[in-house]
Amino acid sequence: MQINQGQRIKVSHLMPGEPCFSVNIAITAPGLTLDFACFGVDAAGELSDDRYMTFFNQPNTPCGGVALRPAAGNAAQFSIDLTRLPKTIERLVLTAALDGNGTMAQVTAGQVSVGQDRQPAGVFTFAGQDFKDERALILVEFYRKEGTWRMMASGQGFNGGLDALVRYFGSDVAAPAATGPVAPALDFTKRLNLEKRIAVEAPHLIDLTKKATISLEKVGLGQHKAKVCLCLDISASMSSLYSKGLVQAFAERILALGCRFDDDGEIDVFLFGINAHQPDTMTISNSKQYVPQMIRNYPLEGGTRYAKAMEAIRQFYFPHSNAKGNSPQVTASDIPVYVMFVTDGDTSDTSAVEAQVRASSYEPLFWQFMGIGKSSRPKQASRLSSMFGMGSASIGSSDFPFLDKLDNLSGRLIDNANFFSVSSPDEYSDAELYDLLMGEYPGWLKLAKQKGLLR
Repeated sequence: MQINQGQRIKVSHLMPGEPCFSVNIAITAPGLTLDFACFGVDAAGELSDDRYMTFFNQPNTPCGGVALRPAAGNAAQFSIDLTRLPKTIERLVLTAALDGNGTMAQVTAGQVSVGQDRQPAGVFTFAGQDFKDERALILVEFYRKEGTWRMMASGQGFNGGLDALVRYFGSDVAAPAATGPVAPALDFTKRLNLEKRIAVEAPHLIDLTKKATISLEKVGLGQHKAKVCLCLDISASMSSLYSKGLVQAFAERILALGCRFDDDGEIDVFLFGINAHQPDTMTISNSKQYVPQMIRNYPLEGGTRYAKAMEAIRQFYFPHSNAKGNSPQVTASDIPVYVMFVTDGDTSDTSAVEAQVRASSYEPLFWQFMGIGKSSRPKQASRLSSMFGMGSASIGSSDFPFLDKLDNLSGRLIDNANFFSVSSPDEYSDAELYDLLMGEYPGWLKLAKQKGLLR
């Protein structure tokens, strides 16, 4: 059956029986690249839950009602089971958007076919002559009316791309979770572009970013924005960890976290031994060989001093704050800084480090310390007890008494540090590590907001 633009028809008339069917999209557009998506919107016409935007990086809805199967070229197949959709979803809107330059006027032919068992029951066709400067299209819609699902062939164009479609549906996918800590939000379009870059430039990070996402969503930080900084020990005792590739693998895990916290695809890196250094940033483009190259440029040193690196980090992010730690005043920012601080030994400048931690408690900066030595896994297994009033000192001992002290340091505006230890950087699985990294950070965000550190 040929379906014309604007035509509406009951799904049951096209495909009698259970409304499970496929929508196949094929567009001929030489030189153009298209992204396909399905928006599940509510009665207000809004995408109130970003899990019901089905696209290349989120190919299934949580209910299983919509699934995307990309095909070669500018083509895709959506499998739809209307019976699985929650009652809050009133419409499914299938779209195409340009990735890159061009307009929909360059489309030479387009077809949307709907059917079951690979047999098309209805076909809607269109061409570039129907459009001008549009960069996105609403292709077809499935909507409820009087308890019955119907289909409409739309063919409506938008001057903007995917971001215009997101705004059109009133999406709040860039907003922080209402139940989570108050925090800045990622720009949806920039995040989408970063995910595309990861798929092309750093596919080894895809699984890591997905696992990081799960951990962040558990604590209401699925759309949270922050800068991520990795501070690495380059003292001589770290030699075997670098030579075995364990530091490189750990750095990739932190970069993946950074890719979920920010949309620029990079993290800042600082080093400390006897001195402090700031090498080039770690990016998705240079990630595979970042640590081996970095350690060639910054050879291991004979000593361990934290304070200079901590001061350098604070000066880098908050140049107008009091980095020396005297008479601290509140420094406010829109975006917090999460510092992953990795060491295999205690420092020789303890007083200076304590001063840095106390002073930085007046800044939107959180220190996550990880000591590499004796595992504290038994203590971490009981970590949830800290939620019920038990501090870290009461649930186990450590090979890093000074880092334990920083975790419970007095004289701070707010608690701005957490600590755990591992026998090796790869002791925890990816999922376990990301859960561990979010142990105290969400609580710190709330306190930072209350004290005016975060605007």
